Amino acid sequence: MAARLTHTDDRGQVHMVDVGTKPETARLATASAAVRMSSGTLDMVLGGGGTAAPKGDVLATARIAAIAALKRTADWIPLCHPVRVVGTEVALDPAPELPGINVRVTVRAFDRTGVEMEAMVGASAAALTIYDMVKGVERGVEILAVRLEEKSGGRSGTWRRGDGGVTRRAPAASKDLRVSKQRKRS
Repeated sequence: MAARLTHTDDRGQVHMVDVGTKPETARLATASAAVRMSSGTLDMVLGGGGTAAPKGDVLATARIAAIAALKRTADWIPLCHPVRVVGTEVALDPAPELPGINVRVTVRAFDRTGVEMEAMVGASAAALTIYDMVKGVERGVEILAVRLEEKSGGRSGTWRRGDGGVTRRAPAASKDLRVSKQRKRS
């Protein structure tokens, strides 16, 4: 049987996938991006506690942008379901060898569908915000390789970029986070 896109029906028409019968499970996704800039611009971003750039603290603003955007993913991506995000981490790490900033956004949810798009929207928003914050100093800044690094949870299990794209099913015992929480309370 040939694989088909999940957001098209048997006639090839676009539709939103019905997730109503899927179980709620713990979901996690991490996405990354890289923002390349000159060493001088990177020094400005990192100098003075991040406030040396003309618009202010670049990294703090990018972190807030990532969080705000990932919570609004369903507004950006037309067929994406709203999900209950329960936690997120945004890492903005200086990369002098680039030179630039490496962005990494991890999103956790407990829902019927994954959070890959939330992680990628968060990474994209952080990278775009870094560009916006420094464009007055350097217009040639580049955003590189917005991509999914890993996902876990749900029917398709775990996938990691470094595993050669192999998807592994999650163990049955980890399907429902609520069961383990209820056992701990007893």
